[in-house]
Amino acid sequence: MTSLKSPMYSVVIPVFNEEENLAELHARLLKVIRGYGNYEIIYIDDGCTDRSRSLIEKFCSDNDEVKLISLSRNFGHQPAVTAGLNYALGDVVAVMDADLQDPPEVLPEFFSQWKNGHQVVYAVRQKRREPWYKKAAYFSYYRLLKILAEINIPLDSGDFCVMDRVVVDCLNELPEKNRFIRGIRAWVGFRQIGVTYERHARFSGLPKYNLRKLLRLGYDGIFSFSKQPLVLSMRLGIITTIISFLYIALTLWRKLVYGVQPEGWTSLMIAVLFLGGIQLLMLGVLGEYVGRIFDETKGRPVYIISETINIVQ
Repeated sequence: MTSLKSPMYSVVIPVFNEEENLAELHARLLKVIRGYGNYEIIYIDDGCTDRSRSLIEKFCSDNDEVKLISLSRNFGHQPAVTAGLNYALGDVVAVMDADLQDPPEVLPEFFSQWKNGHQVVYAVRQKRREPWYKKAAYFSYYRLLKILAEINIPLDSGDFCVMDRVVVDCLNELPEKNRFIRGIRAWVGFRQIGVTYERHARFSGLPKYNLRKLLRLGYDGIFSFSKQPLVLSMRLGIITTIISFLYIALTLWRKLVYGVQPEGWTSLMIAVLFLGGIQLLMLGVLGEYVGRIFDETKGRPVYIISETINIVQ
């Protein structure tokens, strides 16, 4: 993990329309990372349509240790992080967002844990400065994921972390297209530790993760690391079948013993709608898995690069 020369520190930052935050982020990050001497900062332009790219280009012209990877379009947060990890050269690599919810001032504590021998140091959100309904949704999701996932994905941890070179190389070798970084980071193993921190509010601007993107990320976490939805669908089908047979038996018994005629349209519609809903739910779950298989078999790259600055190919 160490060598005769001082270790190199890499910081990977995906960016999508964060012009209001970049100057503050860059100034604060430089104050922290320059103290480590041998470093690089890699910004990934994930199809920005504002002034973010021009600001990053200015950072690159002022400092050769600042690098830009510009993607050909907006591929999404996880592919952008993947691009940064693919090109990071450091002995230790940090991943953080550009909205300053992940404060750069926490990085020294992470790096200290890495020097103590931990190969993955991930951030655990102790507090979140967000609306109550978002806090409740995140709280519920992470606990649901922990129940369903077949690996131990730490509670309340996001992509903010530092990783040893060995771990980054393992992540880069994984070929999957639907990437859930915090999940595959837990899957590869190695010595891991969580560090609690207070997740700040956005410094400026609006969140780029809308409801659709959050749901997509949530699906990736569940369907990429658990077969439980399929198991639950099968169990639900078994339970529904048993209930159906019991209802048929009850109906026949009431008819033969008491002469009670089966209820008409209402009971029929309830049964049809219930069974139809169950079937559609099962098809949806199955479709999620089939869709992921389809994505993998196409073999398309996770991202496409249009241009780089200060990147050594």
